[in-house]
Amino acid sequence: MDKSDENNRILKICETLSTEIKDPHTELNYISEYTFLISVVMSAQTTDVQVNKVTEKLFKEYNTIERILELGVDGLAEQIKSIGFFRTKAKNIIALSCLLKEKFNSQVPRTREELMSLPGVGQKTANVVLNTLFNMPFIAVDTHVLRLSKRLELSSSDDPKQVEEDLLEKIPQNYHNVISNLLVLFGRRICTAKKPKCNQCCLRNICKFNELG
Repeated sequence: MDKSDENNRILKICETLSTEIKDPHTELNYISEYTFLISVVMSAQTTDVQVNKVTEKLFKEYNTIERILELGVDGLAEQIKSIGFFRTKAKNIIALSCLLKEKFNSQVPRTREELMSLPGVGQKTANVVLNTLFNMPFIAVDTHVLRLSKRLELSSSDDPKQVEEDLLEKIPQNYHNVISNLLVLFGRRICTAKKPKCNQCCLRNICKFNELG
């Protein structure tokens, strides 16, 4: 396949997913920039559904830096104990809340470097925050994006950083802001890790990973 054909194929993928998923947005619930940041930190190796169950109760009373800091590590750990790695996440959230207050005037930073200086915030988390809160063209690579990037032949790498670079290079710029959510939502609903619903897939004529044969 020559470069022009490949570009057309990728554009078709983007257009088709955009038609299929009308409102590609995060499924994490939040009420402020700060609550979104700590929700994303909590979501590592945990489903958004489980995080939302925890934050629905937590954010009714503890939804500011000051209120979260009042809980302390032990208090926050008790509040979020139903999610994976809850104690480590509680430590990170308390520590990053202190840094936000002391160094960033209680505001969520708007650069990846500053975000990644916060405990518990890696590149994927920083990308999610910048993309969702500030509409910046960062591509967050999670397990769904990794899986679909391979199946759709957008990247052959298993390294999230390399996959992000491949997507930024290959995906048309006007889709950079939405491609993460498009792939994540499509991966959750149709192109699942086990038993993908190829018979329901809007990309079945484009994608070679078609279990219908």
